[in-house]
Amino acid sequence: MGQGTGPLRGVKVVEIAGIGPGPHACMILADLGADVIRVERPGGQFLAGGATMVLNRGRPSVALDLKQPEAAAVVLELVRDADLLVEGMRPGVTERLGIGPEQCRAANPRLVYGRMTGWGQDGPLATAAGHDINYISVAGALFGLGQTADRPQFPTNLVGDFGGGSTYLVIGLLAALLEARVSGQGQVVDAAIVDGTAHLNAMTSAFAAGGGYQERRGANLLDGGVPFYDVYETSDGRHVSVGALEPQFYAALIRTLGLEGTAPGQHETERYDELRALLTETFRSRTQAAWVELFEGTDACVAGIIPISEAPSHPHLVARQTFVEHEGIVQPQPAPRFSRTAAALGLPPSPAAGTHTRDALTAWGVPDVDGLIERGVAVQV
Repeated sequence: MGQGTGPLRGVKVVEIAGIGPGPHACMILADLGADVIRVERPGGQFLAGGATMVLNRGRPSVALDLKQPEAAAVVLELVRDADLLVEGMRPGVTERLGIGPEQCRAANPRLVYGRMTGWGQDGPLATAAGHDINYISVAGALFGLGQTADRPQFPTNLVGDFGGGSTYLVIGLLAALLEARVSGQGQVVDAAIVDGTAHLNAMTSAFAAGGGYQERRGANLLDGGVPFYDVYETSDGRHVSVGALEPQFYAALIRTLGLEGTAPGQHETERYDELRALLTETFRSRTQAAWVELFEGTDACVAGIIPISEAPSHPHLVARQTFVEHEGIVQPQPAPRFSRTAAALGLPPSPAAGTHTRDALTAWGVPDVDGLIERGVAVQV
């Protein structure tokens, strides 16, 4: 009942619901056309549900009490006809529930079993609690974030949960699915946020290996260490981003600002303080809107920094329909885009765990659904 129109149409996914990166990964799979069934605990869980939780879009919600062996049997029934399973519990939990990799792959040897954790399935911290901010700390990414010397600045949970987490889980799932279509054998995908974040941060590792990285904030090419790749305040208290790295882009920046003959050369490092002060003073002389209008059509790499509430109305994003109102919720469209098998939004987020229990289990061929509900193994709300 959750199958879409994208390139993953026909792929069947069992999601053992968690929070953060697991749901985001399953949202991506559903956006791309997979038939995903979301198995939740009765009553839902922390930060995981509600009618506006976009991460849960595109798939039905089934509530199962996995502490009951009969519920585990239902999951194994779903797995028999699935291509992928995604779970985000601590190592060993699904095994204790009777739905671990060995139990599931005994039911379906072709199954790709995706495990989403912060620390991974092994190592000293494998069973420890943690969140995005902790994982990117240990992976070496958080230390260098921000422009202030006294403390790092963390970018909500974008880098760990969704950059190093769900994105790498989806890459792993699709790679293993492709291999399984050839070999006939599934496998376990161990997607750890620490691993993905370290891999995501490969360019910094490259800079460090080449001696071109200073291990302090605001001192490098892409962290505000150069005045032509930084953020500047405008006269109305808003900000613009400047990313004029290449010489031709720097020249366009200086020309558009009317600073030719005044601004230092791009690589006069001894005059960077002077250049930064000049750019700071200049950008504070007009509003953000005035600067955006002035730089439109140039290659100076200047953009207005806007809040999420304004992003859906940005002219470029409007033209591309990057955001859409669907079922009363303004949300991003599926990404990336495909020329032949276009993705489309399906079911809206479920208002409560178990909204679609009866219909979804029936659609997946589970027998005696009404009996499961009567016995409290499954819950229909």
